Amino acid sequence: MPVPPPTTPTPPPPTPDATASYVVTFAASWSAATHPNMFPSNPHFSGLIGATHRAGIRFWNLGEIATNGIEAMAELGSKTPLDVGIGRAIDNGNAEHLLSGDGIARSPGNVTLAFDISVEHPFVTLVSMVAPSPDWFVGVSEMSLFENGDWANEIVVELQPYDAGTDSGNTHNAPDDDTVPRIPIAHLEGPPLAAGGIVAPVGTFTFRRQ
Repeated sequence: MPVPPPTTPTPPPPTPDATASYVVTFAASWSAATHPNMFPSNPHFSGLIGATHRAGIRFWNLGEIATNGIEAMAELGSKTPLDVGIGRAIDNGNAEHLLSGDGIARSPGNVTLAFDISVEHPFVTLVSMVAPSPDWFVGVSEMSLFENGDWANEIVVELQPYDAGTDSGNTHNAPDDDTVPRIPIAHLEGPPLAAGGIVAPVGTFTFRRQ
């Protein structure tokens, strides 16, 4: 009886790269055409600020109370003290890279930011203030760029605006009105950004592997 030829073993899947390089493009679409209700005369977005980090590290999250760093970013467009908190996370090994980039001086507009990321810290958090506003912002929290055993080639995120829950103003140029105590971060659902009961996205983040 003939002996069947030996089967060729299936080669193991390729090992993913330990690091990857990305460029994120923030494309702001916010305009009088997309959000006509009380549209401000100087629409802009503050400088990008964020980090690459491990799972379970949250610098902000929907439904949670904003930190002082998120409050300053959402109310003033300030990168400090959020960058200080990110620095502490880097020092203790929970984050790897501080991400800091330009803002958009007038919306609509675009800005890009290049960064590196590793399999040990494959998550991204990135935010920007919607300005002018009492405490509104856009961003992603703990978003993984490592999918199904490899780095994602491209991820597009529609940016719905958030209310940081730290100021009770309800118009773009409302005077300072601290919310005491702070309330959880939530999606913005009402005017002035709502039109016909719907709040359209104000832009996109597109993460592209290089």
